[in-house]
Amino acid sequence: MGSERPAGVRIREAEPADAPALAELHVRAWRGAYRGQLSDEFLDGLRVEDWLERHRRALEQPPPELRTWVAEDGARIVGFAVTGRSEDGDADERVAEVYAIYLDPERVGTGLGRVLFEHSVRDLADRGFETATLWVLESNARARRFYERAGWRLDGTASVEHVDCEMRPTVRYRVALA
Repeated sequence: MGSERPAGVRIREAEPADAPALAELHVRAWRGAYRGQLSDEFLDGLRVEDWLERHRRALEQPPPELRTWVAEDGARIVGFAVTGRSEDGDADERVAEVYAIYLDPERVGTGLGRVLFEHSVRDLADRGFETATLWVLESNARARRFYERAGWRLDGTASVEHVDCEMRPTVRYRVALA
C-alpha cells in the first residue's frame, strides 16, 4: 500500500532544464539533513555552482539505468531521488541502488519523502531489479529510521566515505523488490 501523495505534488522524471533547481535544492537539503553531523563550516561552504555541473551532466548524458525523479509542487521542485544499477563490487545486474533522496528542508516530515521514495523504489521493481540497496551515514539516525520504517534492513556491510575532510562511517541497507 502506497503513501498518499501530498496535494499539488507531482512526481516526474527530471529533465536537463531541472539542473539549476536540483543543485540549489541539493545544497539546502544537505544543510538541513546533515547539520549536527557534519561541520557548520563545511555545510555553510557548500556552493550551488559546485553541484550544478554534476546535475547537468547526469541529466544530459545519464549513465545506463540511471533515473532522477523530481517531486514538484506547482512549478517548484521540492525533492529529488536518484536511482540506478548498483555499483557495489558485490552486486550483480539484478541489484539496484537508491543513490540519493533529498527534500526541501521545509518539506521533511510532510509525507513527501515517503511518496518520492516509494515511487523511485517501485520504478526499480518495474524495471526488473530484484533487490535494492542504499548507503547512509551511520550517524544519520533520522534517515535510518525513515528507511527502516519503509521495510529496509541493514545488510551487515559497512564502509567509509570522504565527507567534510574526514572519513565518515557508512552502512548499507537492503530490500527485496520481488
